[in-house]
Amino acid sequence: MGAMIRVMRWRFDPLSLAWAVALFLVLLLLATVGARWGWLRSFFGDVLAVVWVYFVFKTAIGARVLPLALAVLGVGLVVELGQYLAAAWHLHIPNRALRIVLGSTADWWDVLAYTIGFAAVLAIEGLRGGLVRAARPLASEP
Repeated sequence: MGAMIRVMRWRFDPLSLAWAVALFLVLLLLATVGARWGWLRSFFGDVLAVVWVYFVFKTAIGARVLPLALAVLGVGLVVELGQYLAAAWHLHIPNRALRIVLGSTADWWDVLAYTIGFAAVLAIEGLRGGLVRAARPLASEP
């Protein structure tokens, strides 16, 4: 585990930022225009959210693909655990926008969507050759 952490470095990746912004716009469209699209909004939105968080992380963190993708999957699973605990303890998020972003109901389908998003990240990076290239992250030097 210590070796994984040592290869993570702060950096700025403008291409990852561009992907993060583009995916954010798609997620925004899904949340607003796609509000009536049922499973497409909820399930596909969760898949895309994992990919989006990956590119947000990748914008600022130079790391191997697998540890970064696992961190993103962990974020999704922690959010889902938070939803479960909030329901179990009868907690309510009063802010409507935050409820929409974080969700309010724990669901195994969400966990499946996060896992598919994780696999999509690995597939995207594999197709781009990133699984091999990311072995030595490039850090921008001041």
